[in-house]
Amino acid sequence: MDDFWAGALWALKIWLYLIILLIMIPSMFGFSLGISEIYMTVLVKTLEWATLNIQKANSDEGTLKPSSSNGLIQRENGSMEKELEELRRSRPKPPVGGDFTLSDCFYFTRQGIESIVDDEVTQRFTSEELVSWNLLTRTNNDFQYISLKLTLVYGLGIIVRYCILAPLRITLTIIGVSWLVIGTSAVGLLPNWRIKFWLSELVHVMCYRICARGLSATIRYHNRENKPKKGGICVANHTSPIDIVILCTDGCYAMVGQVHGGLMGIIQRAMVRSCPHVWFERSEMKDRHLVTKRLKDHVNDKKKLPILIFPEGTCINNTSVMMFKKGSFEIGTTIYPVAIKYDPKFGDAFWNSSKHSMVSYLLRMMTSWALVCNVWYLPAMHQQEGEDAVQFANRVKSAIAHQGGLVDLQWDGGLKRAKVKETFKEQQQKKYSNMVVK
Repeated sequence: MDDFWAGALWALKIWLYLIILLIMIPSMFGFSLGISEIYMTVLVKTLEWATLNIQKANSDEGTLKPSSSNGLIQRENGSMEKELEELRRSRPKPPVGGDFTLSDCFYFTRQGIESIVDDEVTQRFTSEELVSWNLLTRTNNDFQYISLKLTLVYGLGIIVRYCILAPLRITLTIIGVSWLVIGTSAVGLLPNWRIKFWLSELVHVMCYRICARGLSATIRYHNRENKPKKGGICVANHTSPIDIVILCTDGCYAMVGQVHGGLMGIIQRAMVRSCPHVWFERSEMKDRHLVTKRLKDHVNDKKKLPILIFPEGTCINNTSVMMFKKGSFEIGTTIYPVAIKYDPKFGDAFWNSSKHSMVSYLLRMMTSWALVCNVWYLPAMHQQEGEDAVQFANRVKSAIAHQGGLVDLQWDGGLKRAKVKETFKEQQQKKYSNMVVK
């Protein structure tokens, strides 16, 4: 029995030494030994081979093109005025009573049925559809036997993901988070000199890079000359809590959020000792004036890191950008937009918080093939003269959506858990009443 435990301890030491030498040290200093590149090359070739086999198996039946919609609804992009005009074209106008015709009811009936069958909001909180199966059961709800070769490769993939990649990624994540807590706590003991802030940024970036390797993340950064600068606010579309890791591997940011308990609370308290993050108590989050004041005080100090904010307020499924909350656009400072787009072929990065807990989600990510994404730094944007915070937020949102190839939606992400506001219904009613009563 003693020999068994001695052998297990020896194997554990070898495992940790290999992780430190081959993965952790290179990731901490921002370079790679080429292992991840080889893995990605083999993975891409394997998925391409699987795609060809699937297409060949389905060639007799005909392959359906995937769509972000369920295909039942053919939406028209015309305005209310144009569509009602088409309906009224063959109907005589009433002699009295304004411009109302009974056929107008068909327009609102059709809009209601379309929203029930396939609304624009609900589908943004489900996993993005794939062009072809990526050999993950969770992305193939209609799984069926295709061929023996494909089944064997799928089985081999389970062994690789759960028996090799998952233990490696969990180990790296635990080390990265532990070092973040220990490192920031140690740096926090130093006096507020320049070297303290330099060490704080170094510790943050190194630990986030280790965590990124723990997800087999392959990140391509574009237009780095537009990276956020101190004294500004970085805003980005939001797909996953991992967005923070993705951005912080390329630079350090001040976080904004609610104070938590448990493990997250320990991490928050450690981080704030070395870096001026902006944490709020639950009761303070409801006080908009207090939140705005804290944010203004932060950005007015040009020595402090740029603030990272996700104005959507919830995670969207990597296909679109929903309404930006106006709070961060009322500060009156420089806004640095960032677009993040994940490649769903290697794993679904979207966190459906209504369906999966944080632990469950992270385990799903650690048993995916990899995390591949593109990050675009857009030129700094400022509020224009005569432009209010809502208009400014919409302009920034449109720029992010255009750069990331995402759908630009006006809907509030809060509809994930709430009903449509009465004010929006009133806007539609007022719009129609203005057409009728002229």
